[in-house]
Amino acid sequence: MNKRFLLPEFLLGVALLLVGCGSRADVPRTVDGLPDLSGTYDVATITPLQRPTEYGENLILTPELARQAEALVAAGKAERNQASDPNRGAPPVGGDGSPGAAGNVGGYNAFWIDNGENAIQVEGQYRTSIITRPVNGRRPELTSDGKERSIARRARFRPNRGTAWWLELDGVGPYDGPEVRSLSDRCLLGFGSTGGPPMLPVLYNNLKRIVQTPDHVMILVEMVHDARVIRLNSEHVDPSVRRWLGDSVGWWEGDTLVVDTTNFTDRPALSLATRDLHVVERFTRIDDNTLLYGFEVDDPNTWVAPWSGEYPWPISSNRVYEYACHEANYAMEGILKGARILEVEAEAVRRSGSASGGGGN
Repeated sequence: MNKRFLLPEFLLGVALLLVGCGSRADVPRTVDGLPDLSGTYDVATITPLQRPTEYGENLILTPELARQAEALVAAGKAERNQASDPNRGAPPVGGDGSPGAAGNVGGYNAFWIDNGENAIQVEGQYRTSIITRPVNGRRPELTSDGKERSIARRARFRPNRGTAWWLELDGVGPYDGPEVRSLSDRCLLGFGSTGGPPMLPVLYNNLKRIVQTPDHVMILVEMVHDARVIRLNSEHVDPSVRRWLGDSVGWWEGDTLVVDTTNFTDRPALSLATRDLHVVERFTRIDDNTLLYGFEVDDPNTWVAPWSGEYPWPISSNRVYEYACHEANYAMEGILKGARILEVEAEAVRRSGSASGGGGN
């Protein structure tokens, strides 16, 4: 049993008194003197999770380079939002081979893209990456098991080329039914670990709404309407209980809310992670308008060492609207129906080839 979740009442009272007299007197506080994390935050940012290799171990980005990056992103979005040519032709069969969605046949402009306009700043300095450890700002090397799973995943999820390539695979194919599609395709979890933990910025729907009570902290995630409920001063549930977002318990260390999450399912939102994923998060309200979010990831089945990062959550006046992922969404039907069509075409080609070969003997 973890004793840190069983803090005696008299120690808790002392902790609250210390918090009430803490150094961050400018942050909003609850009636019991704790920092008030409640609010809606927009975590979108152009700063990448992993540091571009050209920056090496340099965590700090100069203001000049930050402004250049922001201008480049703004120019790219403006270009993609230009009116489409009404006389343009249809995209090539199977897409144009680019890494865009479905071979880049479906995105007509950047209207739905909301990945931020600014690079992050921590303590007044721009950052080259969200990851801060290892010092190169990149995820550690994969374990041998992690490499095998990564190779297996890439073998089953390839860019669309307009052919039923999966028929050459053994076992269940990536389009055999809805159950084998990704968790985001099935609207079970948002892609890119936006619901976390760790909670990371993604291409769009980056709002997080926090509601805080004396016993719980709830984080409503805009993407796929995931809701994380963090029990304060509690213990983890039995290891046999597994949850999509894991089991989260939290406690206050001064002005910082520390959240410990375990008990994930076999398929956490974090790519390549396993059921043994362990995430520790730190939420610190640093001023009226900003929350600093930090995290540490440890999964010995996937990475050879833990890795961690941090980035600010700016408060937002926007609201989190309902995210009805499957309502009137025909994408899943289109994915599976398209696969069946390609399989029929492949079978026709196979039969044609067999007939031609038989006629020549």
